[in-house]
Amino acid sequence: METVSNSKGQIVIPAMIRKQLGIKDGTYLQIDVNALTRQIILTPTTREYVRSLRGKYKGRGLMKALMANKKLERDLQMTVDT
Repeated sequence: METVSNSKGQIVIPAMIRKQLGIKDGTYLQIDVNALTRQIILTPTTREYVRSLRGKYKGRGLMKALMANKKLERDLQMTVDT
């Protein structure tokens, strides 16, 4: 499936995909970039997604995990920018 971006960089997610993933008006989307494959990954932050994360970082220290993730994102962005 394809979509086109407009002059503001906005895209339309087809209705079939929105329905399949439970994306409704006001749903937040997490945007990740895989610099190696040049892919943009959109993850809807729905209740089901949040529930699926329960226990994922148990015992690891959530703040440390989030900080490490942000550092990795910055490092990848710097790689893309250069």
